[in-house]
Amino acid sequence: MISRVLTPRKAAVATVAAGALLALTPLTAQAAAGPAAPAAAAKGATLVDGTSGETLFGKDADTVRPMASTAKIMTAAVVLDTKGVNLDQQVVVEQKYRDYVTAHSASTADLQTGDKLTVRQLLYASLLPSGADAAYALADTFGTGADSTARTASFIQKMNAKADELQLDKTEFESFDGVKADRSTPMELARLAQHAMQNDTFRTVVKSTQYKGDAPAANGRIRTYTWHNTNQLLGSYDGVIGIKTGTTTPAGDCLVFAATRDGKTLVGTVLNSTDRYGDAAKLLDYGFGTDAAENMKLRKLPAGAQQD
Repeated sequence: MISRVLTPRKAAVATVAAGALLALTPLTAQAAAGPAAPAAAAKGATLVDGTSGETLFGKDADTVRPMASTAKIMTAAVVLDTKGVNLDQQVVVEQKYRDYVTAHSASTADLQTGDKLTVRQLLYASLLPSGADAAYALADTFGTGADSTARTASFIQKMNAKADELQLDKTEFESFDGVKADRSTPMELARLAQHAMQNDTFRTVVKSTQYKGDAPAANGRIRTYTWHNTNQLLGSYDGVIGIKTGTTTPAGDCLVFAATRDGKTLVGTVLNSTDRYGDAAKLLDYGFGTDAAENMKLRKLPAGAQQD
């Protein structure tokens, strides 16, 4: 047997290296693991890199759950993906849009019967105050058929066809506004949001905390509409650029959100949360490597503004 004999210098180096390795191993392991994943109150959540689509965080991210008004992301996507869509096309508000809100106790943009709003305005009306009346108007305008029932049914078919096109296999729509058993997963909603955010108009709308605009009224005068974004993460967490709230009894409080910092965009979803904004802020901190969630103060909505 040949035995290796270390010189005094090599033995000292080996001893120091071994000691350093033992001393640094726990720290090295912690650094390799990165910061601890946040504890989300939501029953389902995900966070993805908005550019690469890489999953950064997931909690039951592939479990199907009700999505509430986050369904209106798809409503807007179908409209904006329509070939040759004219955002300045005027749509006459019908009484049945208001009746629908009453029948379903849904959130509203308080559209007035007989007023003429543009498609662009209806997008603001459906995505900021989460107006079911505005979503109905869009579905009735962009669906096909002899009457509203046929047109809205065909529009919902378009929503499901778009889900198939985007390979959102677990996502299914039964309404144009999320009041029925519309369902998806945190991951698939994040992917839908990534698609929608590719559209300039959509991005402009969902990052707005408020919209104020005029529309020809039924009495021949001009009516001014003002809508506030129900997404209180906007203006509360630095870098947030959208996207959409949703709340129903089956779905709980839901939020699809996005933020950009230093050229990095993150997109996330929380479904059925007791603290959706806190969850979203924690996830964004995790993705950006910051700690802004600890001192975040939520933007307050004006008295009388819609809650969703």
